[in-house]
Amino acid sequence: MERELISKKELLELTGISYGQLYRWKRKQLIPEEWFIRKAVFTGQETFFPRDLILPRIEKILHLKDDVSLDELVGKLSPELNDIRISKGDCWKRNIVSELVIRRFAGDSPENTLLSFQSLLFLFIADKLLQTGEMSLEEGALLLPTLEEHFKAFEDKGCDVVFIRKMGVAIFLLLGRSEKIGFDRGVKQVLRLSVTDCIEELRMKLT
Repeated sequence: MERELISKKELLELTGISYGQLYRWKRKQLIPEEWFIRKAVFTGQETFFPRDLILPRIEKILHLKDDVSLDELVGKLSPELNDIRISKGDCWKRNIVSELVIRRFAGDSPENTLLSFQSLLFLFIADKLLQTGEMSLEEGALLLPTLEEHFKAFEDKGCDVVFIRKMGVAIFLLLGRSEKIGFDRGVKQVLRLSVTDCIEELRMKLT
């Protein structure tokens, strides 16, 4: 899935922050290293960022920085993910995951049932793929067991979800972020989604 990027020049102009602030926040780990994406342009190399991640993060930093130190901000922006719990009802009321996905894939337990961050992440990924219109609810039922069975092996190094079809049959793979994959001619790659980016996006929705 192709992310919309924003150039460093446009980011600085849009937010009113300085080059020095941006890189100081990077050193403090307020902005993840992997969001700094180097790309070739006609003038040479330029730095870009995922627009949907960097703009909310900078807005939050600017909102909080006068009240707490940068070191305290790191804790506020990077809570321990394993400690996060949210009820099924709050998921759709806060527009984190759609009610359809919660009701379809999160079981028949009451709305006040608490979900772990990992369970919520898997539902969030399914919701994102459904919203593209490329994946059906029936195919989503194949995605979730794949995540539940294999995500643990990639948890510490990051991975991508790869959605392919062959002769109309949906198949889901988990691959390391830098890994390339080749297919035979009968395979169509429908989508490739970064789980690491989904974690950051979900973290921001919860903090």
